[in-house]
Amino acid sequence: MKLHSQFLKLHSQHGGPAEISITLDELALTLGCTHRNALHVIRKMADLGWITWTPSRGRGRRSKLVFLAAAEDIALESMKQAISSKDISSALEGIRGHARTSSLQDTLQGWLLAYFGHHAEVHSDKRIDTLRLPVTQQLHTFDPLYMNLLAESFVSSHVFDGLVGRSGERGKVIPGLAHAWETDGSRTAWTFHLRKEVLFHHGKVLTAEDVVYSFERMMSTSQRMLYSYIVKEIQEVQALNASTVRILLKNPNELFLPFLCTSRAAIVPRDLESIGENLFGRRPAGTGPFKVVEMNEDTCVLEVFPYYFQGRAHLDRVEIIYVPWSLDREPSETGSAFHVIPNPSTAGADSLSRIHSESYVRKFVTCNTKKKGPLSDPLLRAELLSCLQETPRVPFRHFAAPPAEVLQIATIPQYAGDAEYIAARLTQHGYSCKVLSVSPEEFKGPIRLKSDLIVFSLLRDQDEQLRLYDLYLTLSQHIEPRTRAGIEGRLRQISRESDAAVRAEGFRLIEDTLTRDHQLHILYERPAETAYLPSVRGVTFNSQGWVDLRHLWFPPEL
Repeated sequence: MKLHSQFLKLHSQHGGPAEISITLDELALTLGCTHRNALHVIRKMADLGWITWTPSRGRGRRSKLVFLAAAEDIALESMKQAISSKDISSALEGIRGHARTSSLQDTLQGWLLAYFGHHAEVHSDKRIDTLRLPVTQQLHTFDPLYMNLLAESFVSSHVFDGLVGRSGERGKVIPGLAHAWETDGSRTAWTFHLRKEVLFHHGKVLTAEDVVYSFERMMSTSQRMLYSYIVKEIQEVQALNASTVRILLKNPNELFLPFLCTSRAAIVPRDLESIGENLFGRRPAGTGPFKVVEMNEDTCVLEVFPYYFQGRAHLDRVEIIYVPWSLDREPSETGSAFHVIPNPSTAGADSLSRIHSESYVRKFVTCNTKKKGPLSDPLLRAELLSCLQETPRVPFRHFAAPPAEVLQIATIPQYAGDAEYIAARLTQHGYSCKVLSVSPEEFKGPIRLKSDLIVFSLLRDQDEQLRLYDLYLTLSQHIEPRTRAGIEGRLRQISRESDAAVRAEGFRLIEDTLTRDHQLHILYERPAETAYLPSVRGVTFNSQGWVDLRHLWFPPEL
């Protein structure tokens, strides 16, 4: 495949239909090698019929080069070799490096697309079902303490279990590692009864000490963790015996049980420290239906854990590949190998079955009114945010001209496109803007307090109330003190409220307050949708709206 890359590099620099005149110095410079190696490469290409080469003797003399093979053909051949050898990293690099035109990129992606989907092989009279899925977020860790991305949480939810979980019915909590639980009258003491003989992937049996270790690890970490406000409410975790755990809260909190359903509250083995935290994040040992057997910068491979306490998954292997762009394409009439497509485009509607997971993604922008600057003026905020409306809400300008200061818009790389859209709209109305895109970990830090506008995202799924609480607690940090006090007071009321509908009304009032004061503007809200071909069976969703891999299966061809 190296020779293919060298041809494509040479073609991109010097290619064309006509004969070209070139020196050996120029060839060596383009290929990044010595004169001798450059001649060796050229002769190989000539032997394969990719080029014709007419050398001229003498230093500095110009030789004749004619390209016989099309760049598209060589790129496709390289892609096929990469896919057949399962060298996906090289295949991706080939697309990134050599897709000079959109048509070539489409063709190359089509070949890569064929790699994904369901594949069945027979080994020793045993059928092995493999599902290959692309994700557009690069996976870094599955350690519940250090995860930042939804894609990492998706994988983690199949590797780990919590004490309790979610059912398909919104708001309903079902048994997980704990088969039963109860709380006292003050709702501050929660007792969980663990299942017996549950195995971790490395063969250890789950006990109450693993649960205690998992929660104490959360409580003692300095890591900025999602839903950390819940963890701070935990006073003590006790192992009453090998199969019973009691968790004591400082105050009653009705979001505690929903928190236990999230991947952040996953139970890890207490011998994690002997494994090492860095290694554990990439090769974790959980109790879930799949175990991680391979993890690198492009690929994560899961294999079924046959001893899973809730029953073996139907799939044998899941390969999750990082692809830095959307692979949504229209499947052919005869079907496609790509059976499960997260967030598909509208193409191929006739040949795909579609399910809404009842999850929505909301993107919005907030104003940092704690920072001294133009956005401390509510009239200017109203005018600025009206620029983001299709029809401006502010009927006239309150100011002769926009402020001269450059407005900094902070976000993370996944939402950079939305931030660029905001900057473009504001620039059209005379505002000066710059977008600052930082890592999720940096975004949790002081960068927000130094910015004027902050772009956020909210996943409206079964964990929506947990996410809203976390979101408004975060937003309150860059809001002027009077409004902040009101938000924090209402959040305290929400955490004590047992009725989910009343909690939802409390969150709505916070949103109304922020919108009315021109401190929050919703950009858009879109449903999370999954498309799949009819051959897929058992399509269900977890609490985040992702396809639950443990229930997927594919009928054999008869």
